[in-house]
Amino acid sequence: MMDPFSQIFSLLAVKSAATARFEAGGKWALRFPAKPYLKFNAVLEGESWITLPGSAPCKLERGDTFLMADAPEFIISSAPDIPAQEAATVLDHLPPNILHFGGKETVMIGGGFVFEENDARFLLGMLPKFVLIPAHQAEAEALRTTLSLLNAELTSQQGAMGSSLVTRRLADILLVQGMRAYGMQKQGSDTQGWIRALADPQIGRVLTHIHRDLGATYSVQELATMAGMSRSGFALRFRNLVGYAPLEYICHWRMQIARNDLRDPNLSIADLAARLGYGSESAFGNAFKRVFGTSPRAYWQNSDMNAHDTPRSPFTSQTETAFFPAR
Repeated sequence: MMDPFSQIFSLLAVKSAATARFEAGGKWALRFPAKPYLKFNAVLEGESWITLPGSAPCKLERGDTFLMADAPEFIISSAPDIPAQEAATVLDHLPPNILHFGGKETVMIGGGFVFEENDARFLLGMLPKFVLIPAHQAEAEALRTTLSLLNAELTSQQGAMGSSLVTRRLADILLVQGMRAYGMQKQGSDTQGWIRALADPQIGRVLTHIHRDLGATYSVQELATMAGMSRSGFALRFRNLVGYAPLEYICHWRMQIARNDLRDPNLSIADLAARLGYGSESAFGNAFKRVFGTSPRAYWQNSDMNAHDTPRSPFTSQTETAFFPAR
């Protein structure tokens, strides 16, 4: 039985994913545009500063890693007071998947994950916009090991056997390790985010139970008892951490399972509805339509038609996925 985190990532349909190495030297400041995807960056050598909208500049040192969900516009620089240039217009692209500007005093690795629209909406909405895992945090040691392997792949001879597959798998591992490290950070009691909810002793216990037995009938009072909390206290803390009310979260997660399972053309809607805890096919259909705006039977048919009508624009290179969108 998979844990909740593994369950969610096993269902995510990744539309595009890539990694790239970033090198810079001298005095520099580069602006990267907002993009609705999940990304990570890590400092391998030197130091730099990151500036996010509405926030004070944050210094990044060797070994620091940060994650961004629904990535906003941000500036990476050698110092916070340097005017920023648009990264896409000044960075040199070097094979394989290396971005270069000025020198090699600062070296970073970046990765970007673009998910199918409904997957992205569900996942990114439950993650914090910015997560910093400092080098001194205990869990950062595992990150450094993965980063070392990933850097070796990115700087190896272009065309090495299986290189693209290895970098993709290492990026997956790095992403999970980063989120795990975030979950282990000591935060205030009001810190929001689904990863933080999993690490919370009371809410995490309830989430694990829900994911293990999704077809059961739940009430808020039963879940509160499971958490050892009052009904009102549990409901408030669950919403504050997860971003959904308890029964709303159960419904949304059930629909994510259903949407994935409906890819099977031989699947019985009635059987799926029963497995997910719905007393009738119509009750299941109504819940599915509330979440996705269409009936279960029509969902993938409509998705296929839309894909035909509007072809996806693939990313032109891995470096563009990892650091900025395609031109």
